[in-house]
Amino acid sequence: MATEKIASSVEIIEAEAEKILEEARSKANEILHKANEEARKVLSAEMSLNEVKEESERMVKTAKEESKKEVEKAKVKADEIGKTAGKEVGKIAGRIVGIVTGEKQG
Repeated sequence: MATEKIASSVEIIEAEAEKILEEARSKANEILHKANEEARKVLSAEMSLNEVKEESERMVKTAKEESKKEVEKAKVKADEIGKTAGKEVGKIAGRIVGIVTGEKQG
């Protein structure tokens, strides 16, 4: 009887131990699953960061190209204004010379 009681107690302890081990395995698998999900998120975030970096580099390149075009347009316009101003200065100088020399202005 004592042997049966000991055997029964051992079986109960083994069952409890098996239950605890099964719960530990389940928790370990859950932790691994969550870690894998987080790893996937991090990896996809890194890819997204690379994509964002590439897009920002494209945007900077495009902005530089557009600003270069705008500077060229501004130079052309400044040249045109300079030519027009030169003509106006010539007309004004002619008037001044006419006034000084007494020519009739129209």
